[in-house]
Amino acid sequence: MDKYHQILKKVWGYENFRPLQYEIILSVAEHRKDTLGLLPTGGGKSIIFQVAALAMNGMALVVTPLIALMEDQVENLQRRGVPAVAVHSGLSREEIELELQRAADGYYKFLYLSPERLASESFLKRLQFFQISLLVVDEAHCISQWGYDFRPSYLKIGEIREYLPDVPVLALTASATPAVIEDIQKHLKFKEPNVFKKSFARDNLVYWVKNTPDKLGALLRLLRKTRGSGIIYVRSRRRTEELAYFLKQNGISADFYHAGLQYKEKERRQNAWKHGKIQVIVATNAFGMGIDKPDVRFVVHTDLPDSLEAYYQEAGRAGRDQKTAYAIVFYNLADIEKLRQSVRINFPPIDTVRRIYAAICNYLQLPIGSGVDESFPINLYEFISRYKFNSYVVLASLRLLQQEGYIEFTDEITQLPRLKFSASRADVYKFQVENKIFDPFIKALLRKYPGIFERFVTINEFYLARMFHVKVELIRKYILKLQQFGIVEYQPFIRANFIYFPHGRLPEKDIVFSKEHYTFLKQRYIDHIESVIAYVENTDKCRQQMILEYFGETDSKPCGKCDVCRAKIRKNS
Repeated sequence: MDKYHQILKKVWGYENFRPLQYEIILSVAEHRKDTLGLLPTGGGKSIIFQVAALAMNGMALVVTPLIALMEDQVENLQRRGVPAVAVHSGLSREEIELELQRAADGYYKFLYLSPERLASESFLKRLQFFQISLLVVDEAHCISQWGYDFRPSYLKIGEIREYLPDVPVLALTASATPAVIEDIQKHLKFKEPNVFKKSFARDNLVYWVKNTPDKLGALLRLLRKTRGSGIIYVRSRRRTEELAYFLKQNGISADFYHAGLQYKEKERRQNAWKHGKIQVIVATNAFGMGIDKPDVRFVVHTDLPDSLEAYYQEAGRAGRDQKTAYAIVFYNLADIEKLRQSVRINFPPIDTVRRIYAAICNYLQLPIGSGVDESFPINLYEFISRYKFNSYVVLASLRLLQQEGYIEFTDEITQLPRLKFSASRADVYKFQVENKIFDPFIKALLRKYPGIFERFVTINEFYLARMFHVKVELIRKYILKLQQFGIVEYQPFIRANFIYFPHGRLPEKDIVFSKEHYTFLKQRYIDHIESVIAYVENTDKCRQQMILEYFGETDSKPCGKCDVCRAKIRKNS
């Protein structure tokens, strides 16, 4: 058994790798080659770079834009005894400085970094001191303007490579067209082309599309005759709640999930669905990232997605156990009209974008010229309510501002309460002696949370309340008192998006969009939605073949199982 299989067995308890995992690991860890791995959703991308990095000397630098997924992976690694940390715009400047310094001191095996941090002064000044073994670029399609989620901050990765001439890069993505594959390798400065690509074909997945004026009736009929758990994707939070209520009223075990739920409520619903207590989860695209439930029997879209890449990833959450599963779309002509109208909403006039940018800066109380290399939490719903903007136009404006490099906009972060002793150990001891009422509480913090002097630690206020048989409000009161005395620093629970300003706040007149780039982005969006429309309106070509051709696989055969293939079989029999 070689070292890679030993690590897989010791850390994860698996005997064997999935297809292509081992080959990609050897490419970067053994042969030290720049490598692009394309594996469908659920293909085990994270294990590839984690096993490779654990077999190499030094620290892996992992760039990813998905903060929730980043923190989930860090938590999983820490639970397995692997030192790892995530640095992103949701942390304070002090925390970022501290964790980057600890990384430079060799404390971590994995440093997860959000892309906007790559150009920050705090990162660049320490880069030369990092002992980096592997540069990992997750969601690598974000580096390509031809991709469906382009982020200019990803282009900084190519510049970082100049500081790391002997470090191999491993780029990973679940979906990329031929143009995107070429772009990834070019922008990441691959020394030579090197792509490991698993076919996008999912032989156990049955694609089905139904044009119906009665989507709810069709959905009920499907669910009443289908066993096993499933996901229904819709486009709005309100729709998740409405549809889940409708299903429950009609005897279907269902619940809803979206980014606006409280952290504990998200976790409760997610776990109830994972463990089979709820059959159906109705969700926005916020649901599914990092959730590896193998026995999902169906994924239904009752609203059309805006790209085949997004559809493929969401549909691909069905049937990871390799047993038969269904990817179903219910649509009607109104849905197609709505999707085409979304072009206008997703590309508001530039003056509107500038106005929203200025309003956000005012809401954050950010003067012109300030906020360089800083990030700020923002409650989008409160902002939209206060300024009476259309929520879709705000989100579209944020995406355009991000794609022009004026801001970075994070997914919603749920940050649990955190605490750090700001006084020295000697001063804390002196305080305990002089203030006996706080002594048991401070001792409990020191016992329960090692490292609380060195860095912020996540605390469980409810656990502490149970320990002392008091209400959680009293625990918070104690913590706030300790903060007033200068003993601790406290960060309460927060749920917010964060906006990062690489250049600080600019005057409105300096928010400039080149006509060519704006037109390019708009046309790219139109191309993506027209591909979706072509997919659902098609009645002649195998659905799997259509998807495979979109991703550059032109030599596939009809699947024989999708609605189009089945209709042809019936017609010819």
